[in-house]
Amino acid sequence: MAYPEFYKPENVGQIYVPDTAAAVLAGRAANLNPASKAQVKTILVLVDVQVDFVHETGALVVPGAVEDTRRTIEWIFNNVNRITTIAASLDSHVPIQIFFPTWWADENNEHPAPYTVIRSEEVQAGKWRPLYDEDWSMEYVELLEKGSRKELMIWPYHCLEGTPGHSLMPALYEAIAYHSAARRTQPIFLSKGSIPQTEYYSMLEPEVKVPEHPLGTLNTDFLNTVASYDKIYVAGQAKSHCVLETVSSMMRYFDDQPKVINKMRVLKDCMSSVRHPTIDFDTMANKALKAFEQRGLQIADSSMPLR
Repeated sequence: MAYPEFYKPENVGQIYVPDTAAAVLAGRAANLNPASKAQVKTILVLVDVQVDFVHETGALVVPGAVEDTRRTIEWIFNNVNRITTIAASLDSHVPIQIFFPTWWADENNEHPAPYTVIRSEEVQAGKWRPLYDEDWSMEYVELLEKGSRKELMIWPYHCLEGTPGHSLMPALYEAIAYHSAARRTQPIFLSKGSIPQTEYYSMLEPEVKVPEHPLGTLNTDFLNTVASYDKIYVAGQAKSHCVLETVSSMMRYFDDQPKVINKMRVLKDCMSSVRHPTIDFDTMANKALKAFEQRGLQIADSSMPLR
């Protein structure tokens, strides 16, 4: 396929002001049927394809994310006449959150370094003490380990609201704008991760529920919207965390709806795992996805025809 004239593959990993006008004009010129008239409805769910995860200087850059993003963009262009809706999440943080260094200190009043794992027994022993919401913090590390089978990871400051790192990669945004104009349909943008008291890997729910917060429980409205599509594709960053947990949320919610699970496809070459010096996140993610595949989830490749 000949890609739109405004698209430059070499710009995929670059930060610049998206040329939305050119993308929209190109989309209108494509003269495609509107999404509202599609006989087969297909949604692409994009998880956190943001500057801080993709750009080489990003605060939490995922190795391989630029090429993942290029394949994603070109998959959109190749299938623009088949994709009816694009939904994208935005990891959205503030400076003081339970998984950032600011929240914790050790016996010397030093903050933990990024990628430090804080375990419940260490908090109980006083090795790490919370500087905010002490009672909740003590409970949180225990709930996290029990409910999510995770330990609290301290992350670099990333995707802070109001910073460049929070934005979608510009070339991807242009592709979304192009699709929107070409199919006369609005994209869906979902913000997640701004609750200070919990991590929020999945775009659909926090790691530990915070019922009193508007974003503190499972987003059943969006899940029910997703279920209405004939085909459901998922891609984004990072495979080992936010993509995997988003898929996990879907698998749990649709556990008694195998027909919906059979409509779900993960684009394996449009996502990569976080790299950690001692934890093999990629192997863990592959194991989980393999188990989901045995329950009906399909693993696809961006080179495959949309089916």
